Amino acid sequence: MNLPDYPPQEPLSEAGQAYSAECWRRSAGIPCREEPFGPDPYQTLLVFEPKKADGRVLLFWHGGGWTSGYKEWMGFMAPAFNAAGITFISAGYRLAPQHVFPAGLDDCMSALKWVRENIPSRIFIGGHSAGGHYAALIACRGQSGIEGCLPISGVYEFGEGSGLSARPRFLGSDPGVDRMASPRYQLKSSLPPFLVAYGTRDFAHLIPQAQRFVAAVRDAGGEVEELALPDRTHFTASFAGGEVDGPWVPAALAFMRR
Repeated sequence: MNLPDYPPQEPLSEAGQAYSAECWRRSAGIPCREEPFGPDPYQTLLVFEPKKADGRVLLFWHGGGWTSGYKEWMGFMAPAFNAAGITFISAGYRLAPQHVFPAGLDDCMSALKWVRENIPSRIFIGGHSAGGHYAALIACRGQSGIEGCLPISGVYEFGEGSGLSARPRFLGSDPGVDRMASPRYQLKSSLPPFLVAYGTRDFAHLIPQAQRFVAAVRDAGGEVEELALPDRTHFTASFAGGEVDGPWVPAALAFMRR
């Protein structure tokens, strides 16, 4: 998929633009193949295959505040996982404000269905920021066959007390969906293990959100590891996802081995 093939997105902040440019730079030239799971340009995924696959897959979703972002951003993560025998898949989803909840979530579920049908494997899911939110929500809703969930700088709750300065537009006009879209409040009895990561310099509201989510998973009887990434911002926490010797990849690989 070429950038001109996508519909226009919401403009990024200055920091978001710098992050986007660095994602494109780090991901350039890494071999993969593109597969559709729906008719929309965003309903596509990239498959990064190792030389010798060991039967594990990490399906990952990008961030971008639910209004921007590309599956191509996350390609830089693939080499670290491919080297460990893991197939890495970066999937897209439709964006707000054109598409509101649950459209993006439905796309993430469709991507998961595609993986199940086309790459029989032990499936782990994860994502950064908005993508981490979708991954956590899928895992919290009790989807069977998920080996583990690895959100980075995810969002776990909306509405009163969430710390968000504004209600995200992807939630639409009905405030009743806030709780339905909040992983913290959608915990089912059959939860996969979680590795919940965030930067110690992350957005101020996301750190306590992650900590409350970890506590909620434990209270629900789930297995969860909390990983604070030292001195990482919201954006550099994402880049840790591709750093073989960084603070996240070794922890993620150890988590996936267990």
